[in-house]
Amino acid sequence: MKKNKKPILTDQELEIMKIVWQHGSATVRDVYEELLKSRKIAYTTVMTMMGILEQKGRLAKTLRDRAYVYSPTESQGEVVGNMVREFVKRVFDGSAKPLLMHLVENKEIDRAELDEIRLLMKKRQRKP
Repeated sequence: MKKNKKPILTDQELEIMKIVWQHGSATVRDVYEELLKSRKIAYTTVMTMMGILEQKGRLAKTLRDRAYVYSPTESQGEVVGNMVREFVKRVFDGSAKPLLMHLVENKEIDRAELDEIRLLMKKRQRKP
């Protein structure tokens, strides 16, 4: 069963989505003020990007107190999972093993993360 495929998020769109996920829902002003903490950006740019995210089906808006409030249409886990699957498919022909090998061999995963991965793998092996 294949889901409707949504366009891949750009870096800027993902940055906005992370803020909306963190807040649960947000206005353009909320996102704008959060982005200003790390870099200079125009309010109109944020407004345009959030409109694009709505057109792409990533955000839904509702009118509340004379301002539009945007909510994510998918959880962060769903979107990130789809992005990872797409990346693995495009870069590693669908096999996650080369990606994991690269991360382990280049020490991009520390010991605590490896231990956590081992636990997850053990739990998965126990499930039918």
